[in-house]
Amino acid sequence: MFKDKLSLIPHAPGSYQMLDKDGVIIYVGKAKDLHKRVSSYFNRTQTGKTAKLVSEIADFTYIVATSELEAFLIEINLIKKYDPKYNILLTDDKSYPYIEYIKKPYPKLKISRYLTVKKKDNKLLFGPYPNSYAARRIVNLINRLYPLKKCEGIKKEVCLYYHIGECLGYCQKNIDEDKIKVMENEILSFLRGNDNILKSKILEKIKIFSENLNYEMALELKNELNYIDIIMNKQKIELHDYTNRDVIGYYTKNGYASITILFIRNGKLVGSKNHITSITDNEIDELEYYISKFYIRNEIPKEILLGNELDIDLLSKIISTKIISPQKGIKKQLLKMAIMNAKISLENEYELIKKDEEKTEKSNEELGNLLNIPSLNRIDIFDNSNLFGDFSVSGMVVFINGKPAKKEYRKYKITLDKNDDYHTMQEVIYRRYQRALVDQTKLPELIIVDGGENQINAATSILQQLNLNIKVVGLKKDNHHRTNALINSNLEEIDIPKDSNVFFYLTRMQDEVHRFTINYHRQLRSKKSIKSLLDDIDGIGPKRKKELLNKFGSLIKIKEASDEELRKVIPEKIIPTLREFLKNYHP
Repeated sequence: MFKDKLSLIPHAPGSYQMLDKDGVIIYVGKAKDLHKRVSSYFNRTQTGKTAKLVSEIADFTYIVATSELEAFLIEINLIKKYDPKYNILLTDDKSYPYIEYIKKPYPKLKISRYLTVKKKDNKLLFGPYPNSYAARRIVNLINRLYPLKKCEGIKKEVCLYYHIGECLGYCQKNIDEDKIKVMENEILSFLRGNDNILKSKILEKIKIFSENLNYEMALELKNELNYIDIIMNKQKIELHDYTNRDVIGYYTKNGYASITILFIRNGKLVGSKNHITSITDNEIDELEYYISKFYIRNEIPKEILLGNELDIDLLSKIISTKIISPQKGIKKQLLKMAIMNAKISLENEYELIKKDEEKTEKSNEELGNLLNIPSLNRIDIFDNSNLFGDFSVSGMVVFINGKPAKKEYRKYKITLDKNDDYHTMQEVIYRRYQRALVDQTKLPELIIVDGGENQINAATSILQQLNLNIKVVGLKKDNHHRTNALINSNLEEIDIPKDSNVFFYLTRMQDEVHRFTINYHRQLRSKKSIKSLLDDIDGIGPKRKKELLNKFGSLIKIKEASDEELRKVIPEKIIPTLREFLKNYHP
């Protein structure tokens, strides 16, 4: 159907964009030869996800580039901008925790995310730690063993940590620089892979606790010693050049790709991550995109080991680091291990992933057919909550291709003074879609309201005012708040078998939006409860109420806070008054 237009595409590198019947970009790709690549979609039989993609293509556009590198950069930028539905399959935005050592002005150790760390000379990062529990446990242990700075800010006097020997008294600036240097060298040595120093330190502490008959503390440290042994034993492969490198292996089968990344830090294996996804189009292109996107959110090591099937030169320029395809030796063994882990992960999980994907996509497709929506991709689901006649709120959750898209969830605090489901729904629908029109963000093919005729009428009246043609349906519930029937925009009930995929799909969406909205409602109620109760305490005005609320979140946590913690928020002279006020408070 695109014969004439296809013939005009040049044999040049570039990025192409596939559009649906509404002119929405549904897929972005890159190609060394635009003519060959784009033509291939229409001159051969497609299967799987590619066949589904092709069935929705109504038009295409392309941008000619001067090089493959430029084509790749255009592709990445367009995917970021338009977030096409068939490109989200390789989305994995998770970033991993690191252990951050801060040298100046005072030595401190904490958990950080790579993207939140401001690069300075007085900070060192160690990781990543795919196991965040392991990272936290290591930081807590080091803080117990060494007198690092543990509190925030600078106090007027030393705190409890100083008196029990877990701080050098940085607040008084009574600092022994030699002690700091020795302590720093030991900590950094451990974080770089030398566990002997920390083991000796723990054994020394165990001996002291045992001699003082403090067997409980000795046992705690013995457990920490065993944990370190487990962590270190997992780091079986050791390279003696101490280069930070990642090893990326992948394995594809039946339209699915499994990607394993091994993290080698200071010559030791510190962890790994695996991601399994379905492939829409050319697997090499999509794997290259996944790898480039991964390093937008995570630390770029000095070296990456990768199979030579991918364009190593291109990825090296995109990621700005050294990428090699090892042919022999221990690096080749590491690459084989990454590939083996990718293969094992896919083979172990393939059937479960396939069944889950088929179930969610089939349910979504069946719902689309039931409501006469040929290509149902995005669903916005709304729920209102006004428990106990106060704090009217609404929540919106989003399902894309049958799966929750949590980054798209939204909370709405309703401005109405009274409980009125009809006008509450009108307000939230207007705010959501008027903003979408202004920002030109994606619109859904379907809106589901958690209610019947009243809410459907409220939603459709606002959509008509905004000149939006989006189908609206409602979920009718029984006395137990369970989905009972589906009501279409004509206010007709659609019978859905209780054992069908569509029924379970609708129930899942209803449960999700109800949970999300109720949690938001409870948060607001809790905050107001705290604010109103704190109004009676002399010396705590609006500013201090806000600070207490932000710091602790609930009255019970304020009650349980230490004087040291409270002094960070309110003057010391007010603490006794607050204690007396909260003495008889029980949630």
